[in-house]
Amino acid sequence: MQELALLPAVTLARMIRARAVSPVEVLDAVLDSVARHEPSLNAFCTMMVEDARLAARTAESAVMRGEALGPLHGVPVTIKDLLLTRGVRTMRGSRLYADFIPSENAPTVDRLLEAGAILFGKTTTPELGWKGATDSPLTGVTRNPWNLACTPGGSSGGAAAAVAVGCGPLGVGTDGGGSVRIPASFCGIFGLKPSVGRVAVYPPSAVGMLSHIGPLAFSVRDAALLLDGMAGPDPRDATCLPSEGISYLEACAGGVRGLRIAWSPTLGYAPVTDEIRALCERAARVFADELGAEVVEADPGFANPASAFKLLWACGLRASLAAYLPHRAGEMDPGLVGMLDTYQDAPARDLAAAHIERSRLYDTVQRFFDRYDLLLTPTMPTTAWRADAPIPLEIAGKPTAEFRYTPFTFPFNMTGHPAATVPCGVAADGMPVGLQVIGPRWADARVLRAAAAFEEARPWPRPPMALK
Repeated sequence: MQELALLPAVTLARMIRARAVSPVEVLDAVLDSVARHEPSLNAFCTMMVEDARLAARTAESAVMRGEALGPLHGVPVTIKDLLLTRGVRTMRGSRLYADFIPSENAPTVDRLLEAGAILFGKTTTPELGWKGATDSPLTGVTRNPWNLACTPGGSSGGAAAAVAVGCGPLGVGTDGGGSVRIPASFCGIFGLKPSVGRVAVYPPSAVGMLSHIGPLAFSVRDAALLLDGMAGPDPRDATCLPSEGISYLEACAGGVRGLRIAWSPTLGYAPVTDEIRALCERAARVFADELGAEVVEADPGFANPASAFKLLWACGLRASLAAYLPHRAGEMDPGLVGMLDTYQDAPARDLAAAHIERSRLYDTVQRFFDRYDLLLTPTMPTTAWRADAPIPLEIAGKPTAEFRYTPFTFPFNMTGHPAATVPCGVAADGMPVGLQVIGPRWADARVLRAAAAFEEARPWPRPPMALK
């Protein structure tokens, strides 16, 4: 059962179609993995076992009857607890929503069900997904499978920790400033923030178009398979993109030979430890030395947009929580409340200026991609910090206030460009390190193709905990 739980999703989907394994057997293997690892990780906040077992039996019957099957037929998938699930509580890591049971699904949930996925659990998030570590007053502390003393990152930390050890091959996360890529990097798996609009978002996010929904998986092709099930328009999202009409799984083939790729170790401003820089630079050289691309060190040419990002983020959240703050702030994460209080009197002109800065940032980055096909950076400037400690106040001698602890991820939420993280090594402290791969707007397939080529050249290990 342990071996079955660790098989790639693409393999499981193929075996299910070939009647080599039953969806019921796959689900049982995954639930066995959850039983072994969950007490240590705290990656799940709600399980949907009975519904999942019924869905697995129904999926098995469909296979035996020879019915048409979706791309994810019988494959278990977890859902981050920020996404609506009809009839299943959606707590958002917050006591404010502890008893909230939605009457409808998020578009992603509907699409995955249509694709045949078996949804079996909701994964943990910090309150309202507000930070890059996964702990909340409601669900407690989620831990990293590489070292239980460390955070898995956030805000999709539960999803990343679960995937890393085989508690489901696929996880759906959200990313408003790095919340797919941070935990993927810290947990040694693959994560993709698609182009804004590639996966429909509903209800509209409090932080507007900063928010994306993306796949987390151990391998690139598994994530591409999940994106095949997730991507596409939904009339509830006024900003979503039309379907590209392609298979993202098939788009992983082809490599990067002949591409012109920029490598930026700091984006021109970011703190990063010497060890992380060296590991990521070595990974960037693989694209040139082994995969046939041209790699040039170059910065995209923008100043640190952290202040504008935090203003957009905090003002959006504060507006959405205005009805709760006067009388229920004491039930919330003190760090979140402190951030919101800082911006309670933010002038409208400052918010307008932040939107203008965002537009200029997009223009700068998109013009950079007129010269380069891809951009590589470290994903995070450090490895995972302690799970029971605050986010560090300083990294590599520079302060980390205003989301500067994740300087490489949030700019591309502001611009909407597709950005992924691939594991590229293990640091001296035994924790994984990620390399970020960013592409031009709408070039999700190119990002996946580059990541898949790197994975073939430098496959990454599971955390030791997964093999116990």
